[in-house]
Amino acid sequence: MSRLRCTLLSLGLLISGALQAAVPDQQAVATAHPFATDAAHQILDQGGNAFDAAIAAAATLAVVEPQGSGLGGGGFFLLRLQQDDGVDYRFLDARETAPLAAHRDMYRDADGKVSRSASLNGPLAAGIPGLPAALVHLAERYGELPLAASLASAIEAAEKGFQVSDRYRTLGGFRLDAMRADTETARIYLRDGELPAEGTLIKQPELAATLRALAQHGHDGFYAGQTAQRLVEAVRGAGGIWQQADLDAYQVVEREPVRWHSQGHQIISAPLPSAGGIALAGILQGLESLPETERGSVQRTHYLVELMRRVYRDRTALLGDADQVEVPVARLVSADYAKTLADSISADRATPSSELGAPRAFNEGTNTTHFSLIDRHGNAVAATLSVNLPFGAAFTVPGTGVLLNNEMDDFAADPAGSNAYGLAGSEANAIAPGKRPLSSMTPTMLENDQQLAVLGTPGGSRIISMVLLGSLEAIEGQPVEQWVSRPRFHHQYLPDHIQVEDDAFSPAERAALERLGHRIKPVGRDYGDMQAVNWDKRNGELSAASDPRGEGKALARRALKAD
Repeated sequence: MSRLRCTLLSLGLLISGALQAAVPDQQAVATAHPFATDAAHQILDQGGNAFDAAIAAAATLAVVEPQGSGLGGGGFFLLRLQQDDGVDYRFLDARETAPLAAHRDMYRDADGKVSRSASLNGPLAAGIPGLPAALVHLAERYGELPLAASLASAIEAAEKGFQVSDRYRTLGGFRLDAMRADTETARIYLRDGELPAEGTLIKQPELAATLRALAQHGHDGFYAGQTAQRLVEAVRGAGGIWQQADLDAYQVVEREPVRWHSQGHQIISAPLPSAGGIALAGILQGLESLPETERGSVQRTHYLVELMRRVYRDRTALLGDADQVEVPVARLVSADYAKTLADSISADRATPSSELGAPRAFNEGTNTTHFSLIDRHGNAVAATLSVNLPFGAAFTVPGTGVLLNNEMDDFAADPAGSNAYGLAGSEANAIAPGKRPLSSMTPTMLENDQQLAVLGTPGGSRIISMVLLGSLEAIEGQPVEQWVSRPRFHHQYLPDHIQVEDDAFSPAERAALERLGHRIKPVGRDYGDMQAVNWDKRNGELSAASDPRGEGKALARRALKAD
C-alpha cells in the first residue's frame, strides 16, 4: 500500500472517529429508583430525546419516591442542547414560590417567636409547586414526543403501585408523627398508623388521575380546573393561605446557568435561587489560587474545608432570589473574588468561623432526588428535585394524590436564626410574596474536548460539597463509579466543624486536621444519593453510576434506532 494511500486511510479513520465522537450514539441514565431509570430508557427507545426522558424520569420519581420528590414539589433542570452549530446550555428554575399572601413574619406567634412546626408540617409550610409546570415546559419547548407518552410510565406506576423499600421506611421514620397527623397522608403512605413493611404495595389512583389531567390539558391540568380547585380548597380548609391567583401566577423561569472555566473544564452549574453554582465557582477557582496539593492529601482537605467555610458564609449573608434582591453574582463567580477567598486562608491554621463575621445559623431540607442522563444525540439533563424534608409537609390533598412540599422552611423565617438543616438565615432570603427560597440543589455539568460529566445529588445543605467532591473526581479522570461512591466530608460555616462520613478520614488524617485546628464530627451515617453519567469523547463511550448508598439504577447502553 502506498504511503499516500496509507496517509489518506489514516486521515479517513481520524475523520470517521471524530464524526463518531461528535455524538455518543448511545444513551445513559442514572436515577434514584429502577422504575425511573427504566422509564427514561423506554422513552429514549421510542425516539424521545433527553428532555422527553427527563419528563419520564421526573414524573416516575414523583410517584415511587414520595419521600424525595413529587408533583407537589419543584426543582431545577440543567439542560445541554446538542445543536448543528454547537452546544447550548439552559437552566429551568421550577422552584416553588411563596404564596402571594405570605409575609416575613408569618411563622411568628403572639410573642414574636418563630414556630418551626408551622414551617415544617401542614399546608402553611407549602410553597406553590413547580414540577408540573416544568414537565409541561420541557415537553412543549424541548421534547419530541407528546407529554402523554412521556407520562405513561408514571401513570402506570401510580396505578399498579410500587413496593416499600428500606429507604422509604428509614426516611418515613423521621416524619412519622407528621404523617399520622394528616388523614389522607396516613391513608396512602402508612398502614394502621405505622410505616408499612418492606415490600408493601403503595397504589396511588388519585395521583394517576392527576397525571392524566396534566397529560391531557398541560399546564391547566394542574394549575386550573378541578385539580387547582381541590388544591386551593384543601389548603385553605386546613389553615393554609393558597389562592387561585397563586396557581395562575406560577411559571417556570429559564435562567442563564453559572459558567466558568477551571481545572481544564468549562463548568456549568445552577444559578440563583440555587447557591450551588456560585459556591462551586468560589471553591474550584479558589483551589487554583492556592499552592498545588496532592489528591487526597490532608493539605488538600484543609484547603477545601477552608474554601467551603468561606462560600457558605457568603451564602448566609448575601444570597437569595435574584429576582427580588440585589446579589453581586458577577463578582461572586469571578476568579478575582475566588482569589480573595484563597488569600485569606492560612496553610497551617483553620480559621474559626467567628473570625469571618457575626455568626448566624440556618436550615434546609434534606430529602431530595436527582437524576442524570444523556441521549444518543448528545443532549443531556441534570435534574435535582425536592419536596424538602422527607414526605414534604406530610399533607396530601384529597382527590389528587398530591403530597405537598414544605419548602417554605428554606426561607429564613427568622433572618437572624436558622432552618431545619442548620444553615444560617439572612435578610436576602427572608419570606416575601412570590419569592423563591434559596436552595443548595446543584445540578452540574463539566465539559471539555475529552469528556462531558453530568452529576448531582440530594442531601440538603451538604449537596454543594458532595457535588464538589464528585466534580474533582471527574476532573482528575476517575471512573464515574468513584464520583458517586467516594467518602464525603462537609463544612458549612456554621456549625463550625467538619461533618464526615465514618470512613472519610483515617485516624492519622483526622489527627493531622485536628492539629490544624479543625473540629471533626461524624454524621453517624452515610449521606447523599449521587447519580452521574459520563461521555468519554475520546472513544465515544458512555458510562453511568448510581450511588451505592441508595437504591437507584444506572444503565448505559447502545441506543435503539427509533428515528
